[in-house]
Amino acid sequence: MNTLSHLQRWFDSDAAEVSTENPYAFNWVRCIPFIWVHLMCLGAFYVGVSAFAVGFCIAFFWLRMFAITAFYHRYFAHRSFKTSRGWQFVFAVLGNMSAQRGPLWWAAHHRHHHQHSDQEKDLHSPAQRGFWWSHVGWFTCDASFKTQYHRIKDFNVYPELRFINRYDLLVPVATGLSIYGLGELLAIYAPQLQTNGLQLIIWGFFISTVLLFHSTVTINSLAHCWGKRRFNTKDNSRNNWFLALLTLGEGWHNNHHRWPRSAKQGFFWWEIDITYYILKGMAALGIVRDLNPVPAKIYAECAANETNNGAKQS
Repeated sequence: MNTLSHLQRWFDSDAAEVSTENPYAFNWVRCIPFIWVHLMCLGAFYVGVSAFAVGFCIAFFWLRMFAITAFYHRYFAHRSFKTSRGWQFVFAVLGNMSAQRGPLWWAAHHRHHHQHSDQEKDLHSPAQRGFWWSHVGWFTCDASFKTQYHRIKDFNVYPELRFINRYDLLVPVATGLSIYGLGELLAIYAPQLQTNGLQLIIWGFFISTVLLFHSTVTINSLAHCWGKRRFNTKDNSRNNWFLALLTLGEGWHNNHHRWPRSAKQGFFWWEIDITYYILKGMAALGIVRDLNPVPAKIYAECAANETNNGAKQS
């Protein structure tokens, strides 16, 4: 594939076929936007900092984290609850604001991960290719680029989802420009906030987005090598309370791999799962419905595992 084709895929992810000659090689042309987003964080030394910019950075981090965990993951990838077509699109756009590609690509890739978790075909398994590859390397090669539409036929029927998935750079660019415009308006009409367009886009978009990306992919890397295993799953998934706090509940990863259809990943009251708490609130408001529970047989399995572990320790 030539350089022009790689450039074309910045704007149209379905524009060209992915090269199969060396699919795991680092693709410099494809990764320029990814690298640029990271380098733009250094702009903080030029634009300075304000309480408003940092607050916006944090708030936008958590909003998009919820869109990723609740909708990109639990809804699009696992169909663990239902919602209307309108809300489906709203949260698909919010997830796309994270610059983690489109909802169909994300969900199809994750379904592939569950089918082959920590096996040879799992693209981001630390057991197969090492920690750093599982954290970020997989995202920089052609093997991860193509949307596996055959895995996401259920949501591929919606043209609005196909559009933002194909042109997956459109929403992040529009988001960055909107944040810049907001900063410029605040500089004029609310100067007491001590921010402006450049400062707000650096903190509110670039820094927030980089933090969001690396927090999200800790579930690919750290959650498969750091933590405890309640269930003897076929992969190396682990439960980790710190990652659960960082990712609004996704850190209960061994739970999730044992029963991925559940909308709840913290199976017990002491396993904090903020995404699930928010989903429960949204269900009360009628925004989502039919949250899949953890079945009784899984809780029985938990009790059996604890009994067996206690017997071994004694």
